[in-house]
Amino acid sequence: MKPEEIAVTLTELFGAEAVNAIAPGSWQIDSSSFRLLVLLSEDQTWLRVLLPIMPLQEAETFLTQFLEANFDETQEVRYAIYDGVVWGVYHHNSGTLAIADLANAIARLISLHKSGLNDVFNRFIENRLRQIIQAAKQQGQSLQTTMQNLDRFYAEGLMGEINQSADDREQVLATWRYQLERLWNEV
Repeated sequence: MKPEEIAVTLTELFGAEAVNAIAPGSWQIDSSSFRLLVLLSEDQTWLRVLLPIMPLQEAETFLTQFLEANFDETQEVRYAIYDGVVWGVYHHNSGTLAIADLANAIARLISLHKSGLNDVFNRFIENRLRQIIQAAKQQGQSLQTTMQNLDRFYAEGLMGEINQSADDREQVLATWRYQLERLWNEV
């Protein structure tokens, strides 16, 4: 793709008012929810599209899940860390880049931005649930016994909030039950 084609594609995707040429071969797209950067290398052979996802400090607990997502889920885009920020990044040789591929990569980056920590947090929680199930099974516990233990932990105040109402506690335990039943036979 030539710089002119990139500019036209960005304008078609976001509108002329959102696309700012910040230097030759560099564009910034500002929206109410994100700032996207599109950069050509100095020799114009590589295109990089960048979108800040969140401050690194908020994401540090979940770095393993971000890297696992790079391996399994992010397809043509990747999570990266630079200057205290977790970024969504897309790199491609500009000479072989198709308009549809650029549009798809941008859509995927925006999707990563919108999901923020949700997807990696859910993956983190599922891994923890699998560990709980594995430990329960190693102790010879059934699903029913595991749920009884969790119920007891909540009743004794070992888990949950101090001022948690009975309805809130039941809702949390129903979520535990659902997740444990969903994963029990997989572990």
